[in-house]
Amino acid sequence: MSKLDISTVVGVIAGIILITVGILIQGALGSFVDASAIFIVFGGTFAASFASYPLNTIKNASRVIKNAFLERHYDTDLAIEQISELSITAKRNGLLALEKVAKELNNPFLEKSALLVVDGMDPDSIKKILNMELENMVRRHEEGEGILKTLGKYAPAFGMIGTLIGLITMLQQLESPETLGPAMAVALITTFYGTVLANIVFLPLAGKLKYKSDQEVLYKMMIIEGIISVQAGDAPIMIEEKLNTFVETERREDK
Repeated sequence: MSKLDISTVVGVIAGIILITVGILIQGALGSFVDASAIFIVFGGTFAASFASYPLNTIKNASRVIKNAFLERHYDTDLAIEQISELSITAKRNGLLALEKVAKELNNPFLEKSALLVVDGMDPDSIKKILNMELENMVRRHEEGEGILKTLGKYAPAFGMIGTLIGLITMLQQLESPETLGPAMAVALITTFYGTVLANIVFLPLAGKLKYKSDQEVLYKMMIIEGIISVQAGDAPIMIEEKLNTFVETERREDK
C-alpha cells in the first residue's frame, strides 16, 4: 500500500501558508479575496485545459497525477539481491527453475521479466517487450505531467485576462478618481491567483511526477539489464557489479 508523500504535501501547504502569512502581515487578507477573480482564473484555467485534451486522456491522467502525492520506494538493493538469487538458481537448476523463484519475489516487473526468460524468448525479444512496456508507462506519465504543465501555463494567462477585464472596467470609471485605487487592486488579484496556482501547485506537481517517473524508469531499466545478464549466464558477482552502476554513488560508497 502506497504511503502519502510528505514532501509534496508539505511543499504545497507550506507555500500557501507562507504566502497567506505574508498577506496577513500586511493586514489585508480580505483584499485578496474576490469572487470574479476566482471564477476567471480557476474556471478559465480548467476549462481551457479540458479543451486541450480528450476526456479519456484527462480521466486516465488523473490517476497518474495522484502519484505526485503518493510515496513509492524502489528498493534497488533488494532488486539486485533478487536478481543475484535468480542467477544462482539458473546456474544450479537451469532457466526453467526461475519460474518458481520469480513468483516468490513479490516484484511484478521482475517476475514478468523472468517468465519471459522461462518461455525461451531470445534476449532481443525480451528487451523489445520490456522496453515497450517502459515506453507506454512513460507515455502515461507524460500525459499527467503534460496536463499539469498545461494548467500551469493557462493559470497566469487567465490571471492576465482577469487583469485586463479589471482594467477595462476601471477605465470606464475614470470620472470617479476615488475608485481607481480599489479597482486597480481588484484587477491585479487575478494575476496574483494565476501566478500562485502555477508556481505553488501545478508546476511543482509536474516536476514531482517527472522525478518519480525517472526513478521508476531507472529501476526497471536495471531489472531489464539484470534479467538479460541472468539469461546470458553471467556470474552473480558480475551481475551485481553491473547493476550497482544504477545505484547512486553515495550509496555505493556506503556499502
